[in-house]
Amino acid sequence: MNWGVDNLPYGVFSSHGREPRVGVRYGDRVLDLASALHDEVFAAPSLNAFMARGHAAWRDTRTLIKNKLTDDLSVTERHLIPLEQVELHLPFEVADYVDFYCSIDHASNIGKMFRPGTEPLQPNWRHLPVGYHGRSGTIVVSGTPVKRPHGQLGAGVFGPCAKLDIEAELGFVVGTPTDPGSPAGAFEDHVFGVTLVNDWSARDIQSWEYVPLGPFLAKSFATSISPWITPLEALPRIPGRAQDPEPVGYLRRLADWGLDITLDVLLNGEVVSRPPYASMYWTPDQMLAHMTVNGARLRTGDLFASGTISGPERDERGSLIELSWNGSEPIKLAGGETRTFLQDGDTVTIRGSAGGLALGEVTGTIVS
Repeated sequence: MNWGVDNLPYGVFSSHGREPRVGVRYGDRVLDLASALHDEVFAAPSLNAFMARGHAAWRDTRTLIKNKLTDDLSVTERHLIPLEQVELHLPFEVADYVDFYCSIDHASNIGKMFRPGTEPLQPNWRHLPVGYHGRSGTIVVSGTPVKRPHGQLGAGVFGPCAKLDIEAELGFVVGTPTDPGSPAGAFEDHVFGVTLVNDWSARDIQSWEYVPLGPFLAKSFATSISPWITPLEALPRIPGRAQDPEPVGYLRRLADWGLDITLDVLLNGEVVSRPPYASMYWTPDQMLAHMTVNGARLRTGDLFASGTISGPERDERGSLIELSWNGSEPIKLAGGETRTFLQDGDTVTIRGSAGGLALGEVTGTIVS
């Protein structure tokens, strides 16, 4: 996969006993931006200050980095640090977190499982991108162990989650804020880039608590993200999936923000699914428009995620509850093992690619 000048994802790293700071990945090395560009905004332990500079600064800085790496590499070499010599950190300070539910294939599968014999989609689903507020304080960087949550599993029953699941998602990182009461403007003016997300889910806790207000403790114990934020400018854009009925005015698409991205979901090193982001029903510009149409404020560092990415085929489902059909069809792994939901010690890795560009990976191991 390509980690060259057409990619250049941003992250936060530390090395040689120095404090964390911002860099970009180039091949198997990290470019120390504070040193290479002589700009102290990159000496910070997060991307927030740089992201707050806005779209023009993002574009101009990306051009400057490309020029440094192509025209002046002999000078830049001393600022490139091998990946094996660095530690990667959470790349930005998360302000708010919203998780959407934008895959029609995923939503239809869940509806068929839990409402058999009825219309799989709820009446509002094709009219707006359904979402809920998450917990920004439980977002962790890739590699952080995920502790199995405890909660209520039924009336008077408390204990460890027995149906621990994954949700393979794409996250969108906000750079430019809005004023309270003002809807967001153009998508590319506010969203800095994308990151891979695993929104871990406790299905048995969720099934007991979610009526009537939706997910709460079942989704707030851990959300893992990649250490790399890929700029929007690097991503191959395609038209979004056709929508019927036509959305109301504020949700009508003004540009192509479908994204040609494919994920690989690995369970203990074995690929079990390849969800295609191109199959998503609601596009991220529509998510942003819906999230702010009521005047809700955007802040630098806001994260909103797509919800589980699933395609129409069985091997394109982005959650174990779909892959195992809520435990009734165990997943067969190499060596004869099977899984319905996650066991302690299991490691899940989600990788992504877009037009030959690598989007990094997000990984986590379950601990008791």
